[in-house]
Amino acid sequence: MDTLTRMRAFIDVVEAEGFSAAARKIGRSKALLSKYVRELEDELGALLLNRTTRQFSMTEAGHTYYRRASEIVREVDSLADAVRESSGDVRGRIKLSAPRTFADAPIGQSLIDFAKQHPDIVLDIQLDDRFVDLVEEGFDLAVRISRLENSSLIARRLAPFSIKLCASPELIAKHGTPTRPQDLSRMPCIVDTNGRGLNNWPFKGDNGDPVSVSVSGPIEVNSPMTARAAAVSGLGFTVLPDFIAAPDLASGRLVSVIDDRILSGGGIFAVYPHRRYLPAKVRVFVDFLVQWFRTGEVA
Repeated sequence: MDTLTRMRAFIDVVEAEGFSAAARKIGRSKALLSKYVRELEDELGALLLNRTTRQFSMTEAGHTYYRRASEIVREVDSLADAVRESSGDVRGRIKLSAPRTFADAPIGQSLIDFAKQHPDIVLDIQLDDRFVDLVEEGFDLAVRISRLENSSLIARRLAPFSIKLCASPELIAKHGTPTRPQDLSRMPCIVDTNGRGLNNWPFKGDNGDPVSVSVSGPIEVNSPMTARAAAVSGLGFTVLPDFIAAPDLASGRLVSVIDDRILSGGGIFAVYPHRRYLPAKVRVFVDFLVQWFRTGEVA
């Protein structure tokens, strides 16, 4: 049995967080994966995993080996992809990180449309609102909705993105319309705890400089969809991604306020690590997303 196969088995077990889960995911037996990892440890002369009857953890050597092995396997796969691409054969698995906000909104249809058009590519989508470490956690790429910060990652802009400060007409009739961001500190607000500022919302101040306003209210939840529903029900003002707020703004269930005080410059990006060989499957996927958004499929 070659080292690369054992290496892949070890990576599969680590990323699935267990032998049983890895076996189910890749369609091999738990006993076979255990055999491969044990042979790898024998070959290295080092223990990579601490095993108990119910769980396992990586040793210090295991952490070191996982990081480097993941890089090596990705390079091998990328090189194979480059060769396949030259023959017109693009296939394989893409490990994608995306926020739940993206997948749950209408724009999440882009992922389904890609899968329909590329049946030889498996999309392994892991939804998580935190910013994952692509290299450390073995992701091929991520979709991120934010203002892009300096990064060692390569980013391709898929679409512009903005936020809306919204409330129901009933709530506005009861509490009034804020004219400055600071007014929100005295009004009920619904906080989406996925936001980096949590209860401190960023806006443009009176002189155009960024200001932070401390808010509070009856609900704090890590879901923009729940925050939207709470706002529609009249519980408070909330900050929503434009693509989530749009249907309710169009119908009049929500009203946006102080649009001129909202910070700009955000976007929806596909980001991926710098690599010598960008896998053809990743390039095909990113090109598809760029085209999907460009042709107005969001509507």
